Amino acid sequence: MASIKQLGLNPVQRQSLVISLTAFFTGLLVIALISVLALISIRGGAYFWPQPIYAVSYSQGGITHKVLAQRYLSDETERVFQLNYSDFHHPYGTQALVKESDIVAESLAIESAQIKLTDGRNLLATPMFLRTPTGDKESLDEYADVKRTVNQINNEIYRISSEQLADIHNALAALDAKDVAIDAPAREKLVAQFHRVQEKVIELEGQLSEYLLALTFSGSQTLFIKVSDIATVTYVSQLNYVEKWQVVVQNLITFLTESPKQANTSGGVFPALFGTILMVFLMTIIVTPFGVLAAIYLSEYAPDNGFTTAIRISVSNMAGVPSIVYGVFGLGFFVYSVGGSIDALSFSDSLPAPTMGTPGVFWAALTMAILTLPVVIVATEEGLRRVPEGLKAGSYALGATKIETIMKTILPIASPGIMTGVILAIARAAGEVA
Repeated sequence: MASIKQLGLNPVQRQSLVISLTAFFTGLLVIALISVLALISIRGGAYFWPQPIYAVSYSQGGITHKVLAQRYLSDETERVFQLNYSDFHHPYGTQALVKESDIVAESLAIESAQIKLTDGRNLLATPMFLRTPTGDKESLDEYADVKRTVNQINNEIYRISSEQLADIHNALAALDAKDVAIDAPAREKLVAQFHRVQEKVIELEGQLSEYLLALTFSGSQTLFIKVSDIATVTYVSQLNYVEKWQVVVQNLITFLTESPKQANTSGGVFPALFGTILMVFLMTIIVTPFGVLAAIYLSEYAPDNGFTTAIRISVSNMAGVPSIVYGVFGLGFFVYSVGGSIDALSFSDSLPAPTMGTPGVFWAALTMAILTLPVVIVATEEGLRRVPEGLKAGSYALGATKIETIMKTILPIASPGIMTGVILAIARAAGEVA
C-alpha cells in the first residue's frame, strides 16, 4: 500500500487528509455507539411498554384454543407470534409460538386487564366483581375503597408483627441464652402473650382472605384471587399514548426500587444496584489512599534498585490475576480468618452463629480493593512521572521539604493521573461486582 508521501500530496494536503480520516473514524465510532445504545433502549424498552390484550383463538394439533394474550412478533419471515397468555388451566401465564396462519380469530379485549401480583406473577383476565367478608358482590367501582381497607389491615398486621411479636421473640431468645427453664413463670407469661398476639394476627389474616376479586378468562370459569395479593390492575387495552407512558415510568420505578421475584423473572434490581454502588463506594474509600501512598513511595522514596523493580513487576502482574483468585483469598482470609477471630474475641455469646465471620459487603469491598490496587498504583505512578523535574528542584530551592514538595507541588500536578487510576478502579470493580 502506498504511503501518504507517495500520493504526491503537499504537507497541507497530507495534514488535511489525516484530519479527515481521523474525523471519519471518530464519527464512525460515535454512530456505532449511538446505534448500540438505541438497540438496547428499543429492545429493553419493550419490557416496560404496556402491550394490549387480545382475545385470540388459534388452532394447534386440530384443537382450537381460546385465550387472552399479549402477542409479540417472534419471526418476521415466517410470521410467527409469541403469545403470552392466561387461561383457566394456566391462570398465571404461559407461552406459545403460533403461526399467523393458525390464528382463527383475534379481537381487542377492552374489558380485560393485566393484573400484577405482589409476588411477581401476572394474569391476563377480565375482572367481574368483588366479594367482601359479608359475602356480598361489590361493583368494580368499589375496588379503590376495598384496596384501601385491605392495605389498612396489612399495615396493622405488619405493625403487630414488627412491634409486639418481635419484642416477644427477642425476650424469648434472651431467656434461651440464659438457659431459663421451659416451665419458668417468665417464659410461660411470654408464651401466653405470644399466643394472644398470634391469634389476633391470624384473625386479621382471615379477614384479608375474604376480600376477593372474581376473574374470568376466555371461558365461563371463574377464578377468585385475594385482593391483598394484587399489586396493580391495568386495563392496558384502554390506555391512550400518554397513559402508556405513565405506565412505563411506573414500571421503570418498580424495576429500580423492588427486589427480584419469581426466580429473577420479574420484580426489580434494587438489591443488585444498591449493593454494587455501596461496594464500589467502600472500595474507592479503601483503595485510593493506599494506592496513592504506595505510588508516592515507589516514585519518590524507594531506591532505584532491583528490589524496587521487582516490586513494580509484581504490582503489574497483580493486575492480571483472575478475579476468582482474589475471591477465594478474600473468603479464606477476611471472612474465615479475620472475621472468625473477631467473632471469637468480641461476639463469643453469639457463637456458633457467625457475626463477622460470614460473607458481607465490607469483606467484599476489602477484597475488591486488593483487586483494583494495582490499577491505582500504576496510574498514579504514571501521573507522578509527568511532573517536571524542574518544578521539584525549584520547590527544594525555595526551602520546601520533601513532604511539602509532594503535597503542594507534585500531587496537584499529578492529580489527573490519580483520578484516572481511581476511575479505572471503579470501572473494573463495577464490572467484577456485576
